[in-house]
Formats: sequence, structure tokens, C-alpha cells
Amino acid sequence: MGAQNLNSLLYKDFKSHPAAVIKSGTGIYLNVQDGRQILDATSGAAVACLGYDNREVQKAVIDQLMDISYCHPGFYKTKVAEELADLLVRSTNGKIAKAILCGSGSEAVEVSMKLAKTHFAYLASPELERTHFIARTGAWHGATLGALTLGDFKARKDPFVSMIPQTASRVSACSTYRGLRDGESEEDYVRRLAQELDDEIQRVGPHKVCAFVAETVGGSLCQKYGVLLILDEIMCGMGRTGTLHAWEQEDVVPDIQTVGKGLGAGYGPISAVLVSAELTDSFKKCGKPFAHGQTYMAHPLAAAAALRVQQVIQEEGLVPHVSKIGSYLGHRLRERLCQHPYVGDIRGRGLFWAVEFVLDKQTKVPFPSSLGLNGMLHARGMMSGYDIALFNAGGTYDGYAGDHFLICPPYIITMADCDLIVDRVARVVEDTFADLAMSPVWEKLAI
Repeated sequence: MGAQNLNSLLYKDFKSHPAAVIKSGTGIYLNVQDGRQILDATSGAAVACLGYDNREVQKAVIDQLMDISYCHPGFYKTKVAEELADLLVRSTNGKIAKAILCGSGSEAVEVSMKLAKTHFAYLASPELERTHFIARTGAWHGATLGALTLGDFKARKDPFVSMIPQTASRVSACSTYRGLRDGESEEDYVRRLAQELDDEIQRVGPHKVCAFVAETVGGSLCQKYGVLLILDEIMCGMGRTGTLHAWEQEDVVPDIQTVGKGLGAGYGPISAVLVSAELTDSFKKCGKPFAHGQTYMAHPLAAAAALRVQQVIQEEGLVPHVSKIGSYLGHRLRERLCQHPYVGDIRGRGLFWAVEFVLDKQTKVPFPSSLGLNGMLHARGMMSGYDIALFNAGGTYDGYAGDHFLICPPYIITMADCDLIVDRVARVVEDTFADLAMSPVWEKLAI
């Protein structure tokens, strides 16, 4: 058949595609076909929380494959999917009643929106009018059209605005780095954000607001107006912040919660929607079905992977480990990078950290988006001699400008791994800016 063609897969960049061909994975490392090992400091996209070669999970998937690989989720149920749902419900200490097993984070967000709308549709008028969602500025909730309604990641959203339902509005992001005013305490800042949400509900009309969607927020204000609280924990949940559910640290319980990424740790494509008893009870009382279904819901292989992943996390005590080792990682990142002239902020919790870059530390003015700084940092990390994956992104300032990268390594890292991550990250940052300072582009920035 001749030489093998490896250029047929269409990537999001039509002109180019990732250069590194991954052959295998070992622990927290990805083994490249050219012989290099890349330290995956981001767990892919905060997914591979157990690393890449957990034998227990691999065996669970193989065993399930030998039993049954697929069956129609509307006709049949499987023991492994039921066990995973039971584990998820138990993990909330009775605060959540049911789980829906989906295939991706975007899908879970869409299901959440449909559940919220269904809840109010089954109630008496005027609740039928509740079709409006409130989300946060700068939020990212997924790539499908429904999820883009909630999201505010402009590079992904702008090309499709004419196709997106205009049923959402925004309140400010919760960011002390950019939002906290001079002389304002964090408590006062939180109260101001709560008042902003209250004002937005009043502006839209309390009888029209279906749900507030965020990653973390206090829930009392939503209760005041009968608005549902949907917490999107696709990225920050399932142990990444040092508790299994991030909301456990916030003294709040959602009506609907989404989880994903760390749920299956990349061993199977899976997400879940967790639903409160109040909502499930209302569905039962009306006696009507939930008008939703997709081919790969409760997929047996993905469910088997996720079930064993969660069991391993429990058996090995990885959630408290994340809390402890995450504090050490955050300390080391701040110790090494805080004094860098273009590092504006280092923030995080558990094994979920972000490093944000600014042109001027006093004014917090970002680098121009045309520079593509976050892409430069990622590209250098992937170069031979650096060999570290950084999850880069832009738009942290106004949706377009603003550069940062995430450090969200697997839960299995050690203190020595943290030190190595910080050393490699620091070299990437220092060498990237050293090269920039020698380029003609630097003069145009008027630094």
C-alpha cells in the first residue's frame, strides 16, 4: 500500500496539525514517536488524573469489553453504569439523588440546560416563561451551540453568534486579581457580585430566569427567586481542587451539577449530570418523561473506566493527596515565578493552577492578542529540551487579549515531580521572554 499517510485527520487549524505523534504513555509522561518524553503538566485538558498507564483501569475496560461493549441505553441497562451512578450519588452524601451518564462536557451542559427548562415547563404558569440563563463573563461551558449560549470564550463563539440562541446574559467573573477594587475586602467584593446577580435577575425578570450557571457560587440568592443553580464542575470537579466536588468547599449544594474530565481520567469518553432530589421529585410527580436521549449515554466501556477510576482515587487516598501536594505546587510556582516582571497573577487550588501574564504589573494591561504569547509559551514547552505540556489560553482580559496557561497535573504526582514541573515551567517562561526581548516585535510593545 506504500507509505502510510498520517495527514488525513482534520484539525481545528486547517493549515497545520500537532507535530508530536504520541506512541504511548507512562505515568505522567507521554512517549513521543521521536523518542522524547513529554511531562504532561496539564493531564491533557485536566483529564488524565491517574496518568497514562493505570493497570487497574485498563483491566476493568478490557473485562467489560469481553462482557458487553455496547447496548442501547433506552432499551437496556448495565450493572456497571448503575454502579457508577450509585457511586456518584453516594459521593454527595445524599445531597444529589440521580445521575445521568453522558459522553462529553458539552453534552452534559446541554443536558443540564434542558433539565432546567423541563423542570419549569412541568410547573404551572407563569413558570413556563423561565427560559433565560445567567452566566459569567469569560466563562467556558462547552463547544456545542447550546453550551456556547452560556459560554463567553469569544474565539470559539464569535464565528457562530448568528446561530446561537440569545437566551443568556452575563454578570462579572469572580476574579479578585482583576475585579477587587482598591480598599475593598474580599467579603465586600463577594457581596458586590451577589448584588450584581440580584440586579440582573431583576432586570431580566425573576419569572423569566431559569438558572444561574457558574463554576462556584453561593446558592442563597438563587433560592430567593426560585432560580436553579447549575454548577459546571467539568474541569474543576472529581477531586482536582482537593475535595471530590468543588462545591464542598463553598458551603453550597447545586440543583444540577456537571462533572467530566477527571471522572473517567481519559480512559473512556464520559461525563455526568447530577440532579437534586427536589428536581427528580418534581419530574416524578408530573409523570412526564425527560425528552432527551443520545446514542452513547451510559456507555458500558466508558462507565467501566470511570467506575474503576473513582474506586482507585478512593482506595489510594488521592483526593487528600491532591489537597496536600497542590499546596506545595502552588507554593513552588509562586516562589519561582511571582517576581518575574511579566507574571501578573498565580492562582489556584489543589492541582488546578493558572499563571497569568501582563505587559505591566501595575496597570495589569495585557499583551496584545496579536502577539500570541500564550501560544509561544506552549510551543516552547513542546520543544526538545523543555519537554513539558502547558495548557495555554487567551482572552483572560476582554475575551481576546490576555494570556495564561494552566498547570493541572495528574493526581499521582510527587513533590519531586512538582519541583521538576516548576523548573521546566520557569525555563519556558524565562527563555520565551528572553527571546522576545531580542526580537523587533518587542520594540513595538513600547515597554
